Amino acid sequence: MKRLTLLLAVVLLALARPADACTNFLFTRGATVDGSTMITYAADSHTRYGQLRYHHGGAHATGETVRLFNYGNLKFQIELPQAPRTYNVVGFINERQLAMGETTWGGIEPLSKGNATGIDYGNLIYLALQRAATCREAIKVMAELTATYGYADGGESFSLCDPNEVWLFEITSKGSERGAVWVARRLPDGYASAHANQARITTFPQEQKKSRRAISSKHLDRIFDPEVECVYAADVVSFAKERGIAAYADKGNSNDTNFSFADTYNPLTFSGLRACEARVYAMFNRINSNMRQYERYAMGDATAPRLPLWIKPDRKVGVHDMMELMRDHFEGTPMDMNHDVGAGPFHCPYRWRPMDFEVDGKKYVHERAISTQQTGFSFVAQCRKGLPDKLGGIIWFGVDDTYSTVYCPMFCGITQVPVCFEEGNGSMSEYSETAAFWLFNRVSNFCYLRYDSMIVDVRRVQQQLEKGFIAEVEQAVKQYAGYDDARLTATLNRLSNQCADRMFREWTGLDRLLLMKYIDGNIKRTEQGRIKTTPTGVVAFPQQPPYPEWYYRAIVKDHGDILKEN
Repeated sequence: MKRLTLLLAVVLLALARPADACTNFLFTRGATVDGSTMITYAADSHTRYGQLRYHHGGAHATGETVRLFNYGNLKFQIELPQAPRTYNVVGFINERQLAMGETTWGGIEPLSKGNATGIDYGNLIYLALQRAATCREAIKVMAELTATYGYADGGESFSLCDPNEVWLFEITSKGSERGAVWVARRLPDGYASAHANQARITTFPQEQKKSRRAISSKHLDRIFDPEVECVYAADVVSFAKERGIAAYADKGNSNDTNFSFADTYNPLTFSGLRACEARVYAMFNRINSNMRQYERYAMGDATAPRLPLWIKPDRKVGVHDMMELMRDHFEGTPMDMNHDVGAGPFHCPYRWRPMDFEVDGKKYVHERAISTQQTGFSFVAQCRKGLPDKLGGIIWFGVDDTYSTVYCPMFCGITQVPVCFEEGNGSMSEYSETAAFWLFNRVSNFCYLRYDSMIVDVRRVQQQLEKGFIAEVEQAVKQYAGYDDARLTATLNRLSNQCADRMFREWTGLDRLLLMKYIDGNIKRTEQGRIKTTPTGVVAFPQQPPYPEWYYRAIVKDHGDILKEN
């Protein structure tokens, strides 16, 4: 078949990254303090609203169908038979403790456009969560659905975890041909991985007669063999050969075991490195002391040593560590966003879009960090073995910027979503006084004005809430593990809703305090969370800290002749 021309596609994709640019971390049981499996997901979209979807599962009648509407544009997509049984799903975790996340990487033209009809990536996640109880079941479901109905989307990386395992699944369409090419790998226990809008699986184990490590989609019935740690589409290599895909053909690979999924279907570009792989590097660098060797790669040098697919952390992490890993602006690296002139006099580590700009004919980029202003929602999913599923699985859910959000525990066994997270409570075009999304955006966007001072107040309340929630969850495990199913559901509904209500009240108080404390560029003195007053009730005179010296020098250089005293 006619060989695909990649040069134009690579240039276009480098300039126009997907609108939904997200970040996922994956941690196995052996890499966590309590033996949980955990994944994270930040839905970083300028148009994505922060809410918690709920799907009520149950038995379905023969002949029942499900109509799918595109996750992005909400247009009708396809109608397919409903499964005989579906599970309750809270956001991105189901009642069996299966959790999923994703990041979009688009891929090469014309494969990035997807099949003409089929299932898009968002609905593929929801269908898998509704129909599967484990990572392996979910992989089988996704493989069979895309083979049968088509895959109407481009390149995606999916994170999957259940109480026992963590998997990374990467997929792209076959363009005009129905179906998809994909590969899935199980993380080795004790290791962690990440992906951020760039395909990461390069070479992978392939099926051999004497080995049970890897199977192709021809033998999906064997996916439940615990020795299997890699599964892939049977034509993932042959499709690239037949299409003459440049990244594959140019290497002249005569040995298919050298085949690289990422290099073939999502070749690295400067943008793929600096805007995507750099986020993986940022997380790896915080959990392993031997990562500086990959710094040039993260900053855009494709000739430098490539980041590994997974690494072993120097120490095991807890759930609060996972929350903190989601809060990063490249601190401690040359890409640190807190201290260059772009951060302004108050060290704000955010840059408004577009990310790339040109000065005097030279091109530059703003960094794309893990913490970013356009996050709609994010979560840490925690799955715990040895507990009733409804109690063991938690999606720690937050809205808006990860650095200033609060991760609130939503047990996978709940059947009532808190009002502040409820679907339909406000939208990107409709303000709601009771929506957490708008409350947290009010706080963060005000905070950006005098960041280095105000973030201290935000972090204080944030940390108090999160650590309190973690303590409550630990107590709940001890207290509720023996409850019968109905009592457990009711109890978890009450606990998750109480946590969300307390978070909303505390953040509303913070919102009001910040306005009173920082209005007009002043910083009023506070005492025990209240504005300090004199014995007669007069507000104490506020602090008025000066700008940093470098900022005054910049003013003088720009406008000193006008401002200079005579």
